[in-house]
Amino acid sequence: MNELEERLRIIESRNKRVALDKAWETSWTRKIIIAVLTYATIVLFFFIMHLKNPFVNAIVPMLGFMLSTLSMSFFKKLWIKYRAARKVL
Repeated sequence: MNELEERLRIIESRNKRVALDKAWETSWTRKIIIAVLTYATIVLFFFIMHLKNPFVNAIVPMLGFMLSTLSMSFFKKLWIKYRAARKVL
């Protein structure tokens, strides 16, 4: 019985890790961190390239990147619905 209990404990532990990973992937904290890091990277690049108004001009590519990442869940749901309807896995 100990072996079975240990296997169950391992599975439950793994399920908790998977649930936390999924929660992180969909969290606003993660999205905000990505936005800030993307913005900072673009600003740094614009400074290195001596482009005008790096703080203002970095907003557009950062927003484009964020829009593309935020819309992925919508397209993922459509894709899953399409695949499920065709019963293709």
